[in-house]
Amino acid sequence: MNARAIAVNAVMAAAAAILPVEGFAGCVAQSGPNTAALVELYTSEGCSSCPPADKLLSRLQQTLDPAAVAIPLSLHVDYWDYIGWKDPFAQARFAERQRWLAQANHQGTVYTPHFFVGGTELQSWRGNLRDEVRKQNSRPAEAQIRIEVTQATADSLTVIADASARGNNDRAELFLAVTESGLVSKVARGENGGVTLSHDHVVRAWIGPIALAGGKATVNREITLSPSWNRAQLAVVGFVEDARSGKVLQAVGAQQCARS
Repeated sequence: MNARAIAVNAVMAAAAAILPVEGFAGCVAQSGPNTAALVELYTSEGCSSCPPADKLLSRLQQTLDPAAVAIPLSLHVDYWDYIGWKDPFAQARFAERQRWLAQANHQGTVYTPHFFVGGTELQSWRGNLRDEVRKQNSRPAEAQIRIEVTQATADSLTVIADASARGNNDRAELFLAVTESGLVSKVARGENGGVTLSHDHVVRAWIGPIALAGGKATVNREITLSPSWNRAQLAVVGFVEDARSGKVLQAVGAQQCARS
């Protein structure tokens, strides 16, 4: 296999697949031998310094090494809603997770935009993101994940996930997320008042933590799709992390979709 083919295959492995509901037959993803870099961005439409970070996440794969394997998540927090604009994508649980990750990284402050890669805080994201993803990708995976997604009904997906952690790690936990890309907001008030914002990889549904008993877990969940979600822009992500340190042991995005 030549270098170009290797790079193309790596890019395909990194991207969370689009899951079109209409005519959807099934989608399976299996994590690889090395660690995929879970890139979490904590952001808000009420934050004037967040749009550049949102744009970076949208074009993440283009900013990384050609063979990089990265799984992006955009988690909108609610603690800026009081300054004039209520973020329609914000969830309180994401602010709680951000605070927990900051504490796990021995940091006392949360802010936006705030990046974590593999559970590690990235303070200088403009200059250090590529190197941190490269570092994560160089590590042998400490967990394996398989995700299968099928259409349950016109308004729901069934997600089956199998996860195992190396060494029967009883501190490991599994998380699943449904993301949506191609979102556009016309912000009327607040720090971004009058600005039209675009977002990708926005977390819409969140499942977990699910403990890995004896280092293993199997999950079968039906996820209801909101009528407002664009079915053609949805993706499913899974990751396993250490419940004490926040270290991400492996991550995967559903891919290789088949249509009927």
